[in-house]
This record gives sequence, C-alpha cells and structure tokens, in this order.
Amino acid sequence: MKLLLLLLAFCCLSLSSCEEKYVPYDYSATIECLGNPNKPQYNGGIIVNPELQNGSQGWSQLGNVKVDFTESGGNKFVIARGRNQSYDSVSQMVYLEKGLLYTFSAWLQVSQGNAPVRAVFKKNGEYKHAGSVIAESKCWSMLKGGLTVDESGPADLLFESEDISAEIWVDSVSLQPFTQEEWNSHHEQSINMKRKGAVRIRAVNSAGEPVPNATISILQNRLGFPFGCAVENNILGNQAYQDWFTKRFTVTTFGNEMKWYSTEVVRGKEDYSTADAMVKLFQQHGIAIRGHNIIWDNPIYQPSWVNALSVSDLYNAVKRRVFSVVTRYKGQLAGWDVVNENLHFSFLESKFGPKASYNVFAQAHALDPKTTMFMNEYNTLEQPGDPVATPARYLQKLRELQSIHMAGNIPLGIGLQCHFSTPNIPYMRSAIDTLAATGLPIWLTEVDVAAPPNVQANYFEQILREGHAHPQVKGMVTWAGYNPKGCYRMCLTDGNFRNLPTGDVVDKLLREWGGLSGQTTGLTDADGFFEASLFHGDYNLDISHPLTNSTASHSFKLASEDSNPSPSIVFRV
Repeated sequence: MKLLLLLLAFCCLSLSSCEEKYVPYDYSATIECLGNPNKPQYNGGIIVNPELQNGSQGWSQLGNVKVDFTESGGNKFVIARGRNQSYDSVSQMVYLEKGLLYTFSAWLQVSQGNAPVRAVFKKNGEYKHAGSVIAESKCWSMLKGGLTVDESGPADLLFESEDISAEIWVDSVSLQPFTQEEWNSHHEQSINMKRKGAVRIRAVNSAGEPVPNATISILQNRLGFPFGCAVENNILGNQAYQDWFTKRFTVTTFGNEMKWYSTEVVRGKEDYSTADAMVKLFQQHGIAIRGHNIIWDNPIYQPSWVNALSVSDLYNAVKRRVFSVVTRYKGQLAGWDVVNENLHFSFLESKFGPKASYNVFAQAHALDPKTTMFMNEYNTLEQPGDPVATPARYLQKLRELQSIHMAGNIPLGIGLQCHFSTPNIPYMRSAIDTLAATGLPIWLTEVDVAAPPNVQANYFEQILREGHAHPQVKGMVTWAGYNPKGCYRMCLTDGNFRNLPTGDVVDKLLREWGGLSGQTTGLTDADGFFEASLFHGDYNLDISHPLTNSTASHSFKLASEDSNPSPSIVFRV
C-alpha cells in the first residue's frame, strides 16, 4: 500500500451538544449607571409584574414606609420613601423551593447621592442576602445576585439600605429558578464554547484517497486551562511531594515565601534564597507562578520591625520592598497580587493616605509593565452579607486603579480568593458575572473549603466546577498545599501523598478536563476522517494503519478562541 498522507485540520469551533431543553443562563451584567433600566432578565422569572407596568399588582409595603407607584419619561417604577428602618421597603412575596438555584436581578436608584442597597429575602424570620449594589441618584444601577434555601416555603423579597434618608427606587426585577440539571447544562454549554475545540483529522494515501480504519490516539500532555495549588517551602527536597504536584498542576502560588515578612525578617537584610529555589524548581517543570504578594494591607502581617518606623522611614521601606521583589522576579510570573486584601484592610492608607495602594500599583507596574497586576480579595464570592468586599465595592477600587496611566493603561486582574464555608453557588456565579463586565481577567486565587468532612469535598467540587465553567474565569489555584504542621483550612493529601477526599475531587476533575494524561482514541471513518471534541491543551497524536505497519506522531496545541488559530498540518508516514 502506498504511503499515507495525514491531514489534520484543527477547528476551534463552538460546540454545543446540549439541547435547548433547558432555560439558558444569562451571564450578562451591566456595571454602568443608565438613564433607563434594561428589561428584566428572563422576563422577570417568577416575579409578578416585574416592570411595574400594572401598578401595585404583586407588590406591597414591608415595614413603616410609604410606597408610590409612579412613572417618569414613559418608565414605570416603584419608590419606597419615608423609611424609618433599614428594612423598610417595597416587597413581594415569593415561594422558594429547596433544591432550586435562584438567579436574581433588579435595577435600583436612590433619591440623592449614592447608597449601598441589598436585595434580601426574609424567610421564617431570617434574612438571606442575595446581592447588593451601590445605587446612585439620577440613573439606574443593576444589582445581580442569587441564592438557595434550606427548606421550601414563602419568603418576602425586600430592598434594604442602612441610609434610611434615601428613597429606594425599584424596577425591572427578576427571580429565575433553575433545577440542578439546568445548572449543570449551563456548565456543559459554557465549557463546550470556551474550554474545548473540535479536532478533525483525515488520513489519505498518496493519491489523495481516504484511508479508513487508521488508528488515532491523542494524548493530552498539558491542560490548557491554568489550574494549580499553593505550596510552601516543604516541597523543596521532597521528591514524593514534587512528583505528586507536578503530575497535576500547571500553576502555583507560594503561601509565604515571597511575602515581605519572609524576605526581610531583619530590616535591611533581604533573603530571597528560599523563594529563588522554589522559582527555579517550578520553572524547571514548566509550572507558572503567581507572585504573592508585594504588600499585604493587613497590619498584623507586616515584618515585626515595621511598627517602630516613622512615617517617612516606612514610606522609604515600602518603596524599597516594592522595588526589590518586583525587579527580582520581573517577567517571570503569571501575575502579581499587589496590595493584598486592601478592601478589608488599610495599613498603607492609615499611614500614607487614601492613594497609598494606588501608588504601589503604579510603582509595581512601572517596574514590571507586562505582568498583570491583581487585586486579591476574600468574601467577594463567599459572603454576600459582607458589605466591605461586595462586587460593587470591588468595582469601586478597580476604577481607582484603572485611572493609573503610565505609558498606557495598567494591565489589571481580578483576584478572588474563595475561602468558602457553605457555598452559595448562584451568588458566586452572579458575582463573577458582575466583575466579568469589566472585561478584565478573573482568577480564583486561593480556593478552599472549611466545612464538616461529610460535605467538604462536595462543596469543593461545586466551587471548582463553577469556576472552571464560567466563561470569564481564566485560571484557578487551590489553597491546599500539604504542610506537615497542618494545612491552612484544607489538605489535598496526607503526609504520604495519598489523596484525601478533596484530592480525589482534583483528580476526578482533571480527568474530566483532559488532565492526568487523558487519552482519546478511535478509527478513521469510511472517508478517512476522525473527529473529536477536546479540551484546550498540548497534545501528542499517534496514527497508524494495521495493513502497512505505518505509524506517525505529531505534537499540537489546541488553544482557546482568544489565541491564534491552529494551522492545518500535512505529514507523511
């Protein structure tokens, strides 16, 4: 038989094997304040009279408040005024079912200035936060959130603000329930569109005639989606740990070794030897490193000698710290966590004023202009009731940083730590939706779960699945590196590097996502074609034919739609 000609056509096609039997999810969110509200998502879902076109139908007052149904410029809405308590509000009773996942949205305005407004569901005397926004006067802001409930029953939807002098204007309200099956279908649809591509291979002979029944074997060498785990210095010299880690992960973060309190224990005596050794180790294995962190804004996590400094000495010490760590690892990192947790804490601001973190970002960017500079914050996804780190507060800080102009805009990134207890998955998704409207890269940077052993692994899996499936999440790092003295909140392995249940979750998902040397095999059809849907990543292809003992191998990269398209390749065996 003549030599085979093998034609590979790589097509980053948008695949969707999910039938449209489920209600699709609307990932959109608006972060601009608009003159008129948009239409309610899902046509309002289960909300009665969502656009207030029918006056008070479905709506009532809750508490000591005056409720007016009014119209301006052809737009109808409702106003809660004369409020005496934070929870005095317009309200609608809804029936919430256990086991369903609810996505919520509304458009809000306040009568003067701006004020945080929360959407709350009052059920059996308890208040469940579904989301919040910083509402403004003279324009409409979109609040997007979500919730689940532990038991079925009626609940009162209301809008809460600590500023009781503010009138709350409400329009375009939506509450859409999804079954778990529908929610999973959203994952599948998003993954097929954003995480996978189609590979089409054709085997032909030298005359261009198709060759059926050629054996195709495709082995994934590296996962395209960045997925990793934090580590500490105990991985150095520990071959078993290194083998376990490098088999699974493509990115890491150092738990302590790059932090200021580790590299300058004594003022003026810097020691990067441990961090350098770790950088070298992971670079040898092709594992990306997130820089964590330049400065930590929590006052209790400063070098011990810092508190004795005058303001001017501290200012110089901070500048030296930024210069030292950033120039040392310039161009070697996947991103910098610049001023860690500076929504919750304000050590720098307490010393140098409100623009302190702005100045650190500007200095770091000037020193390492091509590396993405991340905010890195907790409770933005984990706790809808934390007023300090809501998506709206996160966006406020981002806008400050986006005003930095130094030879172009600073490349910013959104870091979301994800230290969960009991995850509110619909809220998690909606919060990512809101932040995704910035167009900036989003990473889940420190994922772990503190929960009872019987639910911990399940919660962990839910969070990782949600992050991986969201179209705007660009990478994930778990905060579960092994430490013989005890992991932070969660371990993946025991001391012999045998998986714990949470480690089994990692392996299970890696196998689904094509990691752990996932393999796809098959035969060419009668026309010489073989087609497969593969996760983005690096692959080896082997092709053979039993009648000729012909074999050939080829390496290829299947990239996301954001990357350059893969070329067609012809080679002979």
